[in-house]
Amino acid sequence: MELTSPVLLLPFIVYTVAVLLLVAGMMVASYFLGEKHSERETNQPYEAGIKPTGSARLQFPVHFYIIAIFFVVFDLEAVFIFTWAISLRETGWPGYFAILIFIIELIVLLIYLWKIGALEFGPNGKAILKAYHKRINKNIPDEVVDK
Repeated sequence: MELTSPVLLLPFIVYTVAVLLLVAGMMVASYFLGEKHSERETNQPYEAGIKPTGSARLQFPVHFYIIAIFFVVFDLEAVFIFTWAISLRETGWPGYFAILIFIIELIVLLIYLWKIGALEFGPNGKAILKAYHKRINKNIPDEVVDK
């Protein structure tokens, strides 16, 4: 039998059609069974009976999202390394070299991010010192600069 014969592809085709029908059925059911009203209270945030006092849409600095992305990346990296460690005997030397390349690539990317300043969340110390020395060299009093 060939690898691409219709008999071998039949279970895959049946499964794909079943998944598509299931998703379409859920979407149609949610359209007909879902709520159709839109009062003002429906769109208000609700926290354990406490009435909202302000907007629920707060703007966070981008650093919070970067930290979240780093967590996901390093968490995923840990999953790959633990999986490799569990299957160390089965993968042998090729697996060892593959995980070594993976770890080296991650280290290189981390160094690159460090060099371009993507990991600096606080104020730029060099820029602060440069501005401080510029102010000192011009003999500008602190009261004038602070205003």
